[in-house]
Amino acid sequence: MRSRVRVLDLVTRYMLRRKGKQLRPILVLLSAAACGSVSRRSYVAAALVELLHTATLVHDDVVDGAERRRGILSINAVWKNRIAVLFGDFLLSRGLLLALEHEAYSLLHVVSDAVKRMSEGELLQMDTARRLDITEETYFRIISDKTASLFAACTACGAISATDDGEVVARMAELGEKLGLAFQIRDDLFDLGGEDVGKPVGNDLRERKITLPLIHALRKASAGERRKILRIVRKSKKTSDDIRQVSAFVEREGGISYARSVMSSFAEEAQTIASSLEAGAARDSLIQLIDFVVDRRR
Repeated sequence: MRSRVRVLDLVTRYMLRRKGKQLRPILVLLSAAACGSVSRRSYVAAALVELLHTATLVHDDVVDGAERRRGILSINAVWKNRIAVLFGDFLLSRGLLLALEHEAYSLLHVVSDAVKRMSEGELLQMDTARRLDITEETYFRIISDKTASLFAACTACGAISATDDGEVVARMAELGEKLGLAFQIRDDLFDLGGEDVGKPVGNDLRERKITLPLIHALRKASAGERRKILRIVRKSKKTSDDIRQVSAFVEREGGISYARSVMSSFAEEAQTIASSLEAGAARDSLIQLIDFVVDRRR
């Protein structure tokens, strides 16, 4: 992460003040331990996914015009967009060089595919937000690419660093995919409020993103109620009252409970795969981590 360019070191130090939960590198290391043992290659994989994930967050904040990240001002809010974009590029290049320096080509292939899918998912979500014609099928395609792909890369890379068994790697990738789907639905539930959580409410609605709870509620609602809610979603600027109206509508039409049940189903599928691994502390921690994802408050 060190650079001879002063501003890069300055931005890096600022970013490291809030490192987040580091859930993805934890997934890499637990997956490696559950499939064999943690090696130098496992740490390379963990660093690679964290560098690339952080780069995507920096770029996302620029795209979304977000002013806060992990409780502090975002990099683009402090240094403006040009430096934020270039810093995100620096993180991407550092991750790629890290993999090449350790000849970790299989890890690089898995993570590069995930980054491609993440870009496709984000672009698809932007397109559907513009047209407001998202179906449940499209929603799952978006979150599979946007979020679950990197979770799958984490668990697959952990397995790759510990075993040559292709079936084990595929099973671990599936575990990560299911976990990532549950993780994103949890985030979507946070955005609609109704719980005492540590995340801002209504950001998805302000960006015209229609998520699973709202998709289900719109499907259940009368034609008149549906038109009323979509008029609010289409508004370029939404008030706090608009957000409360949509949230109350989703709760009333069963969207919250439906999304929770779908989230729990994905988590249970991930738990089933984790439970099939060899007994030990790593397997137990993976199972606990899956519980944490669906029970977390932020």
